[in-house]
Amino acid sequence: MKTADRIEVFLNGKKVGTMVPYQKRLTAFEYSEEWLRDGFSISPFSLPLQAGVKIAKVDPFDGIFGIFADSLPDGWGKLLVDRMLRKAGERPEEIDPFSRLSIVGTSGTGALEYKPVYNLKTNEHIDDLDRLAEECRKILQTEDSGDLDTLFAMGGSSGGARPKVTIRLNGEEWIVKFPSSGDPADIGFMEYEYNLCARDCGIDIPGIRLFPSDLCPGYFGCIRFDRVKTPLGEKKIHTASVSALLETSHRIPALDYCSLLSLTWQLTKREDEVEKMFTLMCFNVFAHNRDDHSNNFSFVYDGGWRLSPAYDLTYSNSVGGEHATTVAGEGKNPTIKDILAVAKKIGMKESRAKQIEEKVSETVNERLFGIMKKSRLS
Repeated sequence: MKTADRIEVFLNGKKVGTMVPYQKRLTAFEYSEEWLRDGFSISPFSLPLQAGVKIAKVDPFDGIFGIFADSLPDGWGKLLVDRMLRKAGERPEEIDPFSRLSIVGTSGTGALEYKPVYNLKTNEHIDDLDRLAEECRKILQTEDSGDLDTLFAMGGSSGGARPKVTIRLNGEEWIVKFPSSGDPADIGFMEYEYNLCARDCGIDIPGIRLFPSDLCPGYFGCIRFDRVKTPLGEKKIHTASVSALLETSHRIPALDYCSLLSLTWQLTKREDEVEKMFTLMCFNVFAHNRDDHSNNFSFVYDGGWRLSPAYDLTYSNSVGGEHATTVAGEGKNPTIKDILAVAKKIGMKESRAKQIEEKVSETVNERLFGIMKKSRLS
């Protein structure tokens, strides 16, 4: 793979800027003149909309800015990319994040696109979800899969540990997830129920459905919220994870909901958006979603910043069984007292905070745990 000497960054057809290698392990980025005139800061804290060259740090994203690291596949997607690189005679461990952005090209999460493109993709496609699930299982168990090209084409840009593919349905892009190693057979059904419960709690979620299967209770699928249909065609929505915005690795728990709600206010300047994050915090506490790390919260920009729809909502644990994001400093067993401490810290009225937490608690207890008792998760 020939390493490009520079990468041009685009967003919905407009040039955002240019990135170049710097001192071997680092990269430098500069906004284009056009973007400085008519654009916005793609990452307000680390890349303010200002002229001049900005240089990324080595950590935590191996020399690139977090907003560009967001575009790189992680977990399942990285596994597929590495398999494809080996198939092409490359050594994945020698290809740095800067070069991997050329592999992402136009297929990354959010709206950022990168040129030149190093094309590994094929045009193969499989509609049988059970067959795809079986091929994913083979990949995870290091067996050969004759459908590696197809899996890469349908899921090579994805993040997260669980295998997934992107399909088109009624003109919209859907992400469909399959069980990972060690997952119960009903993991898709449970994520579906978690999302329905979150919606009942007042949390904004993308469109979801449970895709049928002959092998399990179904596969969880959701519409991509970073893609929207318009009269002029599909439009990509700029998306930034909290990990990218704060330039912090999601692999090291270092976030508290007090900081997360403060960030929400700083970006959006809207009380209703802060309430959305507060509601999501309550849900994560009461529904035991403890894999609430900085990559599992995002903001979208479409004329202004707002909280993205919630995603990756499942019964889960993080390091040591605790929440990846602590609640007023408590990660192991956060209580209502801790939840209200967060509300006080960010200046939310206690009466409103209690109203939200009571609704979420009651909804989770009534809707979710009855289902979980019938599941092997209980």
